[in-house]
Amino acid sequence: MKTKILAGFAIAAIAIQFIPYGNDHTNPPVVSEPTWDSPRTKELFNNACADCHSHQTKYPWYSNIAPISWLIAHDVEEGREHFNVSTWGAQKKNEGDEAAKEVREGEMPLWFYLPTHPEAKLSDTQKQELMSGLEKTFGKEEAEEEKK
Repeated sequence: MKTKILAGFAIAAIAIQFIPYGNDHTNPPVVSEPTWDSPRTKELFNNACADCHSHQTKYPWYSNIAPISWLIAHDVEEGREHFNVSTWGAQKKNEGDEAAKEVREGEMPLWFYLPTHPEAKLSDTQKQELMSGLEKTFGKEEAEEEKK
């Protein structure tokens, strides 16, 4: 019985590798970029945010293995939909003004991204630099402005 269960699991694990979703690792062309307030902000953004929020995604080796490839594809699609620096000005909805708030509240980068991307784990000083640079580059969220 145990052997049949393991065999069934192995067959399923192999079969899902043939589902095409998550296998396309080509990046669309960069249409336009924001005018960064400084090279440091761009560097910190590229280290912590660009894989999901630009067309310059670096796909790791494990992004070729389902179901991990599905999760990565979904996260990149969703990240680009909400905030994409590679389509700056050309994308209808681009929530750049929320970027600093997301970092401040610890919502970005996502917790499960950090263990495999140590360059995205920012020190408190780096977080402050990034939040300040994001606010200077993209502005502050309107709701936050209205509270003041």
